[in-house]
Amino acid sequence: MSEFTNPDIGLDSTTPTGGFNFENVHRNSLIESQLQKATSKNNITPLATKTGTTIVGLVYKNGIVLGADTRSTNDTTVADKNCEKIHYIAPNIYCCGAGTAADTEKTTELISSQMELLRMNTGDGQSRVVTACTMLKRMLFRYQGYVSAALVLGGCDVNGPHLYQIYPHGSTGKLPFTTMGSGSLAAMAVFEEGFKDDLEEEEAVELVKRAILAGIFNDLGSGSNCDTTVIRLDGTVVHGRNCIMPNEVKPLRDSVKRSDVLNMRKGTTAVLKSTFKPRKSGFGVTLADVTVTPMET
Repeated sequence: MSEFTNPDIGLDSTTPTGGFNFENVHRNSLIESQLQKATSKNNITPLATKTGTTIVGLVYKNGIVLGADTRSTNDTTVADKNCEKIHYIAPNIYCCGAGTAADTEKTTELISSQMELLRMNTGDGQSRVVTACTMLKRMLFRYQGYVSAALVLGGCDVNGPHLYQIYPHGSTGKLPFTTMGSGSLAAMAVFEEGFKDDLEEEEAVELVKRAILAGIFNDLGSGSNCDTTVIRLDGTVVHGRNCIMPNEVKPLRDSVKRSDVLNMRKGTTAVLKSTFKPRKSGFGVTLADVTVTPMET
């Protein structure tokens, strides 16, 4: 019970004995009425910020597979059709980012730098995935959600493969598979239907591709191409940049036969007059006037 459901201010504070609790309905209406008194504007209720992305990750038999789409949006406008959303953290750790592009890129760059300094200070060994997760969630929690970065962190270390989802407010979860972004529901439906323990690498990569394509074709904020990153237990990493390009328009444009009337060839515009005036001697610069000075290297 909060101060907004106190019976002294005229609202019913009786808590239901079962079923749903609609206490927040009264609270929200009171907050809205108080805000309307404080300002002359209408529609002052804060609205959620819309972002568009589909990022996924799963644990398979010998490592981690991460996937992301490549569409970057600015409200209802596609700002970039082929941006990279899978960011480097350490040689054995990568991170997918959803939310504000600048926030995800700079957050992962900062943690990547801190992870490298930590490796140098501790013998230049292998980074731990849980260390990167701790650094990321501490930073995001410090800014209380104002850094709009929803992350899927994956990697392999001496303790095996690890996959974490990190929310913008700093809460985390360790899962065998996860999705985030506006296309996460479509991608999660594919994962829940096709995921199983001890997937082979080929099966895991194909499942990730299907999940990303589900987000691309069912979410307006996701689109363009599909990127994947495979992090293996033996330390190798395979990047699948634009491994699927379902919206590639070049084959479609090449198939269109343009009329030859639209081609402007030489001679289309008539030349009425052409004259040539040779340069007068004694003026201008020739190669004989140029002095070449050798440079020190």
